[in-house]
Amino acid sequence: MELFDDEIFENIDFSKQVVSGLEYDNCTFKKCNFSNCNLSGKSFLDCRFEECNLSMLNLSNVCLRNVIFEECKLIGNDFSKCNDMFFSARFTRCQLDYTFFYKKKLKKTNFVDCSIKEANFSEADIAGSVFQNCDLSRTIFFHTNLNHVDFRTAANFSIDPESNQIKKAKFSRSGIIGLLDKYEIEIE
Repeated sequence: MELFDDEIFENIDFSKQVVSGLEYDNCTFKKCNFSNCNLSGKSFLDCRFEECNLSMLNLSNVCLRNVIFEECKLIGNDFSKCNDMFFSARFTRCQLDYTFFYKKKLKKTNFVDCSIKEANFSEADIAGSVFQNCDLSRTIFFHTNLNHVDFRTAANFSIDPESNQIKKAKFSRSGIIGLLDKYEIEIE
């Protein structure tokens, strides 16, 4: 088993090679390209990804524990395939369009200044999470635990209160329209 500990990987195009390590502990990846990589079975523990392209990955049984993504492109990833054990991540200024978090446990996850268009959070548990300045256009929330979630600065969301748990969730006055979309009413 190849283990990398406290290493910095910079400007590496992993899309043209096999990602060899099985476990990365406290590593930093800067401006790396992982697009279309098969990361199945790999573990990333206390790692940082900065300005990386991580789109269209195979995330089967990948362990992400305390992972920080900053200014990363994560388009089209299926995070529901990640290992549920210890799953925790933080996303800042990332593109998470077309991602899947189906049935994922994401309690208290921070999404800050992210584009999360046409993503799917169906049956996920994101209680206590924060969507700060995030664009949630056409993102699906269905049977999702949204208790205590902060949507006050989020935009373009559509959430059916009858199909989701929203107890103590926070919304701005202007954001309330996102809770009434299904009724097709006009608010002036």
